[in-house]
Amino acid sequence: MKLCRRTFLGLTAGAAALPAVSRLAQAQAFPTRPIRLVVPFPPGGAFDFVGRPLADKMKPLVGTVVIENIGGGGSSLGAAAVARARPDGYTLLLGGTQTHVNEALLKSRPLYDPVKDLDAIAGVAANALCIAVHPSVPAQNLNEFIAYAKANPGKLSYGHSGVGSIQHLMGELFKSLAGTPDIVQVPYRGTGPLITDLVSGQVPVGTPGVTGQVIEFHRSGKMRVLAVTSPERLGAAPELPTAAELGFAGMTVMGSIGLLAPAGTPIGIIEQIAQATRNVVAEPAFRQMLVEAGIDPTPDSNPERFRQALASDVALWAPVVKKLGLKID
Repeated sequence: MKLCRRTFLGLTAGAAALPAVSRLAQAQAFPTRPIRLVVPFPPGGAFDFVGRPLADKMKPLVGTVVIENIGGGGSSLGAAAVARARPDGYTLLLGGTQTHVNEALLKSRPLYDPVKDLDAIAGVAANALCIAVHPSVPAQNLNEFIAYAKANPGKLSYGHSGVGSIQHLMGELFKSLAGTPDIVQVPYRGTGPLITDLVSGQVPVGTPGVTGQVIEFHRSGKMRVLAVTSPERLGAAPELPTAAELGFAGMTVMGSIGLLAPAGTPIGIIEQIAQATRNVVAEPAFRQMLVEAGIDPTPDSNPERFRQALASDVALWAPVVKKLGLKID
């Protein structure tokens, strides 16, 4: 049977359009079941603090979102699980600076490629870190702490949320800038376990991300925050000095937190989740909750803006990692 040219071209064009039509149909049907949101740390800490209310607020917009905490490897294990997941929108990652810097800069054998294996959706917030001590440490401010550390070489240790985490990098950066190389780093599987041990005195120093819990423990005297890494003093805790104003301008560090999906997730689904995320971040109650915890909301984000923000974070940390000579495998 012979086909006329017009019929042949029509069939060819239709066949070529099938993948696009299929992706569009998939996005239009989304979602039909609960979405799994992987938080790559144990419960507790900034990621969990942001992720749980975000999941709750997303429910009327995209249906049920179920949090799954997968800690380990300074966020690598949870992020790798998402990178390997089916790109259908039903498995998402609450990642950001941490999940990109860790694999891009610190490993010779990364578990995933943060650029090729994950698609950015939208930023949600940015989180400052801090240097905090147990009350048993006889230092009321950062200068006194540095003097104490120098006078007691090898006697202090600091906890962080995992080898290769931003908390780890910031701790090592501080040691380099302060001239206190003998402070020993102690890795935890997340900020939650670190804070538990810091408050109990099991570890004397910590570099946790700032949350409402950290601020409350500081004000109640259970820990003492000596400096925060935000560009300016936190609106939620203006009594806390920044590292920059104490002479450590190189320690102005903010970690992005946002949503990512396995590479190849249909663009229609990406845009749908991005719009839902923007709607949640625009809610006054959600924004106020973040601000009161010392966390900065990220308004009006989109896939490209979040991708560029993460690329900038990697570029910012690259010379620091090189100078410190850090590798974790």
